[in-house]
Amino acid sequence: MLTELSIKNFAIIDELSIHFQSGLTVLTGETGAGKSIIIDALGLLVGGRGSVEFVRHGEKKAELEGLFIIEDNLHPIYQKTKDFGIDIMDDHMLVLHRTISHTGKSICRINGKLTTLAILKEIGQTILDIHSQHETQSLLDKDKHIELLDYFHESNHPQFKKDYKKLYKQWKELKSKYDANNKNEQELAQRIDLLEFQLNEIQNAELEPNEDEVLTDERNELHHFESIHQNMNDAYNALHGEQKGLDWLSHASNNLEEAGDHNKEIQNMHQQFVDHYFMIEELSYQIRQHLDQMDYEPGRLEIIESRLHEIDQLKRKYGQSVEEIMTYSAKIEEELEEIKHRDHHLSNLQETLKEIGNDLLIEAKELHKIRLRAAKELEKAVLSELKDLYLEKTIFQVDVTYSKSEAGFSFEGVKVLPKNNGINQVQFLISTNPGEPVKELDKIASGGEMSRIMLALKNIFSKHQRITSVIFDEVDTGVSGRVAQSMAEKIYNISSGSQVLCITHLPQVASIADTHLRIEKQIQNDRTSTLIHELSFNERIDEIGKMITGAELTEASRTHAKELIEMNHKEK
Repeated sequence: MLTELSIKNFAIIDELSIHFQSGLTVLTGETGAGKSIIIDALGLLVGGRGSVEFVRHGEKKAELEGLFIIEDNLHPIYQKTKDFGIDIMDDHMLVLHRTISHTGKSICRINGKLTTLAILKEIGQTILDIHSQHETQSLLDKDKHIELLDYFHESNHPQFKKDYKKLYKQWKELKSKYDANNKNEQELAQRIDLLEFQLNEIQNAELEPNEDEVLTDERNELHHFESIHQNMNDAYNALHGEQKGLDWLSHASNNLEEAGDHNKEIQNMHQQFVDHYFMIEELSYQIRQHLDQMDYEPGRLEIIESRLHEIDQLKRKYGQSVEEIMTYSAKIEEELEEIKHRDHHLSNLQETLKEIGNDLLIEAKELHKIRLRAAKELEKAVLSELKDLYLEKTIFQVDVTYSKSEAGFSFEGVKVLPKNNGINQVQFLISTNPGEPVKELDKIASGGEMSRIMLALKNIFSKHQRITSVIFDEVDTGVSGRVAQSMAEKIYNISSGSQVLCITHLPQVASIADTHLRIEKQIQNDRTSTLIHELSFNERIDEIGKMITGAELTEASRTHAKELIEMNHKEK
């Protein structure tokens, strides 16, 4: 859920920090107070299109930051952030940050890591969904309808696409390989020339594993040969000779031995001393041996520098290390082999592709049957929701067809091209007036009808999309009376599975909320700013009373407001 939102220098907001609770939170206030500006801020925070117009007049930048807590470790956000290399710590916190400068530049961060606007949008839309009278996002996007239908079915059958996806991945990889090998002769000839040149260049270098590291170490030693030799020689001389290190250690050993004749503890100390003495003596012989083997060859350094330069030239083309270069060499050698024997190779690939393709289409057909059954269930669920919202004469259809493609497979009389989610195309169609044909959702004319339809769909899909926070911006426009009360109950139902923030002008919606925030506008020092205040029980009564009358607060409207709150409290 969204726990905290910080806004700075955004539109008429100078600085504002809002703490949000779980459940249903309503935001009310006079027109122009800044309610929709807060929703605009949330929209930009999750990747919406920015504009310099959002930067408060006279300021250099607007800053937005939102703290989300996602305690469900199975939530899709965890996999998405992992894919993008973003860490969500054990505290389940996800912080989105966006800065928009007065020049139009936008800087995005997720948990402190700089990221692109596209990634911010993909992450943001996984945890927050904004629905307004004019913006319905995925519910109106027909390309998203297949996902919504699958979400609806997956709640009870989470593995229903597993076999298809596994086969599709195999088929896609083989097809890419087949297409790469099935190029025209000129392209292949050019590719062979390039690969043979690269392979010859690498093979002629006769690289050895870790050769660059070994040569670098040797070069470093030669650069410091004099210092190494001098220090090694001094170390040896400090140990060997009369009145030198080993001589003094020998004296100490004799003294301990004599003292140990009369003390067992000293005998043990002497034995330990002798062991260490022999170790130091052995090390001194190794130092002498290393000194004898040290030989400075003036020409060797030049040879090493030349060889390392040659390796560096190869690194610039083929890899960051000798191992990467050798791996690349093996890869292009394999590719050359495939190209030179491509007829046989293509024949085998084509046969395998055909076999997997047939299996894939069988799975796709099964998916099609499952979606047809799920579509009927979804239609019933939506019509039930619409009936509660007094749209009982509405016709809602989930149209499941094959996604046709001239470049695809022949399948049941049509050409289809398998995709990651199957071979289907899904679209939601609706008719709100008897006798009228069903149309696409975005062709609905009435704002009131659109609000109810979107709310019905949202009430169903919020359970399946696993969106942590749902935002409603005046979705209750154009409704009143019993419809308003039903919409209030639907909105509250959604808040049982997702946090809901709702801007509303309906007393029915405001009275059913768990938390009520009032947005106010104030003018100070000739500048307009926005304030936010969480209402107490009595303040809620007054606020809802004003919403009922639309003007001055009366005792009758206060009584009505209190009754509404208490009635909805009992319903909850």
